[in-house]
Amino acid sequence: MTTPPPPARDAFAALVLHRRPQRARVGLTLGFVRTFAVPEIAEVLSGTGKLASAPKARAKATGAMMFALIGHGVDSPAGRETVAALAALHRLPGVDAELMRYVLACFTVCPVTYAAGTAAEREAAAAFAAALAGALGLPPLPGPTLAETAAWMREFETARFAPSEAGRRLWRAVAPVFAARLPGPLARHAPAFAAALLDPPLRAAFAVPRPPLPLRAAARLAFRLLR
Repeated sequence: MTTPPPPARDAFAALVLHRRPQRARVGLTLGFVRTFAVPEIAEVLSGTGKLASAPKARAKATGAMMFALIGHGVDSPAGRETVAALAALHRLPGVDAELMRYVLACFTVCPVTYAAGTAAEREAAAAFAAALAGALGLPPLPGPTLAETAAWMREFETARFAPSEAGRRLWRAVAPVFAARLPGPLARHAPAFAAALLDPPLRAAFAVPRPPLPLRAAARLAFRLLR
């Protein structure tokens, strides 16, 4: 049976789950990857050992948590369960409110950006982020628009992105996960495709050279094939 789309009022869920699900998943994965460029976050994620040992399972679990929140809502039973799990992460040593706000911004801004969300979808994403920040007891994200949140993200990254061995190790572990996001024949090129999607600050943090122009062009083409 086909799952009915979410209510029209929830434009963010409609974008991520129905209108552009593949692009949104790439965006969510890249949002996860952005957090590795913050050494404090990379150390926490690397310290658990789970991401490096089972990157596909860990990335899938992270995606499932976010899609449960987006699809069911922060105040739903599934949403409250997920909020409790995220709150437990907040209590890990080395994780403060500002880092959690940045992670939340990545998981909201990046899916919308890569899925080319409309004005209504961006507005709904900003409302979702505000609701989740409130549920987690975090200070509000800069807003009320998603553009203001994205601008804050860039400022945060300028101040906090830095190379680290933990970040590079996490990137090497997660890059192959992009295979699950690509059409079948392209899956074997997942690490190269992923590297071509990194922007200069991420490449610098992970010590990844800029891919040659033909590979970047192929990556852009492959991305356009995604729904």
